[in-house]
Amino acid sequence: MSGVDEKARLEEDNRVLGTELEDFQNKEQLAKISGSSKLGPVAAVVIMACNRPDYLERTLKSVTKYHKDVAEKFPLFVSQDGSNQDVMDTARSFSSVNFLQHLDENPPKTRNPGEIIAYYKIASHYKWALTQLFNKRDFRRVVILEDDMEISPDFFSYFEATAPLLDTDKTLLAISSWNDNGQEKFVSDPEQLYRSDFFPGLGWMLTKSTWEELAPKWPNAYWDDWLRLKENRKGRQVIRPEVCRTYNFGEQGSSLGQFYEQYLKSIKLNNVNVDWRSKDLNYLKKGQFNPIFNSLVSKAAIIPASQALTEANYGEGDIRVQYYSLVEFKYLAHEFGIFEDTKDGIPRTAYNGVIVFRWKGQKRVFLTNFFQQLDTIETL
Repeated sequence: MSGVDEKARLEEDNRVLGTELEDFQNKEQLAKISGSSKLGPVAAVVIMACNRPDYLERTLKSVTKYHKDVAEKFPLFVSQDGSNQDVMDTARSFSSVNFLQHLDENPPKTRNPGEIIAYYKIASHYKWALTQLFNKRDFRRVVILEDDMEISPDFFSYFEATAPLLDTDKTLLAISSWNDNGQEKFVSDPEQLYRSDFFPGLGWMLTKSTWEELAPKWPNAYWDDWLRLKENRKGRQVIRPEVCRTYNFGEQGSSLGQFYEQYLKSIKLNNVNVDWRSKDLNYLKKGQFNPIFNSLVSKAAIIPASQALTEANYGEGDIRVQYYSLVEFKYLAHEFGIFEDTKDGIPRTAYNGVIVFRWKGQKRVFLTNFFQQLDTIETL
C-alpha cells in the first residue's frame, strides 16, 4: 500500500471513529436526560435545516438564549438535509446541539413538470427526522422548528404547560406556537389561547402516537397542506396562541418568500414571559372551550358585512360578521387585511367556521360562517 493510500485510510478511520464517538457521547447525554425524571423529557426540539447557515445561526442563537435552564426537559437537535459543510459546522458550534444528518440515497423526484423539488425533499427529510426522534430515540413528543425562526421568552414553558392537554385530549392533533393572523394590529392578549381547525405549522408539537398514525401514509411532498386535509385531521384541532411564540424571518427559501411581505414580516413575537405553570389550561379541552367560545361570539353585536369595517373602526365592543360563502369570507378578510387563504375549505385560524382577531386593541372581530350555527357545535 502506498503512503498516499495509507494516509487516506487513516483519515477515513479517524472520521469514522470521530462520528462514532460523537454518537456515543450524544447517547450518553440523552440517557442522562431521560434518567433525570421518571417521566423523561417533555419533548425533543428539532430544528430542520438544509443549506442556510446564516439563518440557522440566527435561529440557534434565539433558541439557546432560553434553552439553558430547560435543557434536560427539551433535548435540542438540528437535523440537516444534505451535506452543506457550513450548516454542519454551525450546528456543531453550539455545545447543546445534538446533530442529525439526512443523506437521501434515493433523491425524490417531482410528480408533475414545473414543480419545485424542494417540497419533495422537505417532506422526505421531515419523515426521516421524526422517525429518528420518535422511533429510534423513543421520545414521547417532538417540537418541530425550522431554520428561519426566533422564539419567545416563554416558548418552552408554553409547550411544557400544553403537553398534558395533547396527551389527554384526543380531539387535539397538535400544539402550535403560531397564529397566521398574528400581526401586531390583530393581537393583544399574550395569555389568550384558542382551538383551531386549521393546522398552522411554524413551531408545533406532535405526540408519538399521532406520528405512528401519520407516518405510514406520510406524503411525498407538501406535507403541511396534506396535514390540513379533513381526511388526515379527522375532526381534530390544534391549540394556538393569540400572540405568536415564534417569528418567521425566512424571506428567502423553498417557498420563495410567499406571503412574507404581506403577512409574515409584521407578525408580533411575544415578549412577555408568561408564567404558564400558574395557568389552568383545562378550559382548552373541547367540552369546556366550546361553551366559553360560543358565549363570546354570541355576545358580540351582529353587523352586516357592508358595515363591518366602519363598525369595527368606530363602534364599541366586539362585533360579529356573518359570511355566507368562502367568496364572501375572502372579501371580508381582504377588507380587514387578514389571511384570505383557505385549505380544504378551512380559513386560516378558523374554529367551527369562526375566525377571531383583535381590532384596535381589545375589541374582538368574529367572522362567522352562517351555515355553522353556534348551538350545533359539539361539546364533548
